[in-house]
Amino acid sequence: MDHDHIDHRVLGRELELFTTVPIVGAGLPLWLPDGAIIRAELEALAMEEAARSGCQRVYTPVLGKRELFETSGHWEKFSADMFPEMQIGGESFVLRPANCPHHTQVFASAGRSYRDLPFRVSELGSMFRSELSGVLGGLSRVRQINLDDAHVFCAPEQVGDEVAIALRAIARCYDVLGIEADHYRLSLRGDAGKFLGADAQWAAAQDQLRAALRSLDIAFVEVEGEAAFYGPKIDIQVADARGRIETLSTVQLDFNQPARFGLEYTGADGAKHRPVMIHRGLLSSMERMVALLIERYAGRMPPWLAPMQVSVLPVEDARHGDAAVQVRDRLLAKGIRARVLADGTLGARIRQARHHRDAYLTVLGDAELAQDTVQVNREQVKVDEFVDRVAADVRNRVKSPS
Repeated sequence: MDHDHIDHRVLGRELELFTTVPIVGAGLPLWLPDGAIIRAELEALAMEEAARSGCQRVYTPVLGKRELFETSGHWEKFSADMFPEMQIGGESFVLRPANCPHHTQVFASAGRSYRDLPFRVSELGSMFRSELSGVLGGLSRVRQINLDDAHVFCAPEQVGDEVAIALRAIARCYDVLGIEADHYRLSLRGDAGKFLGADAQWAAAQDQLRAALRSLDIAFVEVEGEAAFYGPKIDIQVADARGRIETLSTVQLDFNQPARFGLEYTGADGAKHRPVMIHRGLLSSMERMVALLIERYAGRMPPWLAPMQVSVLPVEDARHGDAAVQVRDRLLAKGIRARVLADGTLGARIRQARHHRDAYLTVLGDAELAQDTVQVNREQVKVDEFVDRVAADVRNRVKSPS
């Protein structure tokens, strides 16, 4: 396949990763079993990294009262991109366009002291954007977004360290996924009328993000008008398979929602103080990340992400089938996704496994049976050694089979 013209929509259909059907609606993809495996593995990575950087996991509802989003500022600045409100029992509810207003209420659910800060929560939550059907396509523009999302509530003097923690976590994820940032963008406020908050707050927040980038020796460009409506942000810009630059991960400062929701903590001085809120997404939305990875790897995912990790091919099912099943079962016992392909000619089965982009292809015939080996890339490998090798590759999230 020509890497210059890889389209995740074509490969997604061909490899049966996801589908979109008219009766469900445009921009509402169905994740098929193989695509769901890729997504679940990415979600596990995101949750692992969130926990590693001090986040506690929460679950919050996908809808809330309109009042929640009026208070947050989303209704005023973002309602054109939100789904229409729903009247239920005399109250007005909306599907959330972001997780952050709910997370302010997690923070507000108990009295907080400076000893509780930074208070970090993470959620792989769904949010909804009423995109026009004409701009929807595959996984890259959707109406339901599943975002690996974390929010940090901290004291003003902790902002620099927290931004650095987030940027390091993003760098670790990119390293595992084989993604290189094209550049880092410091997204600043433009026309003040489109943004919430006072000039002095914006200036201070922008300075804090600048300082965090410089402390990590990260080169960046500054662009006016690209900030979120509630605060400046660092956007990590990545090139897709066609060379188009898009924002993948973000670290955003928000001083507006803490003020609008009246969030506070008790300082060492016994007085009430307002926390700063930091929004951070390590992997972006699952939809956008999977689209990027399908195109980047031309569907041949690293072993830990591959929907089928090992195909075991007996040369003749009657003579070698039982041994193939035993190899598969040893792999399954280690948590490896494995199957036996026994129907049809050996050549046809090899083509089938390659077309499906299975990470490892093993062949088992008379010679292998006699020596308790499998053939991998024309090399004889002891079954124990092969099982351990695959398990290590998956555990270490290597980029290609060893």
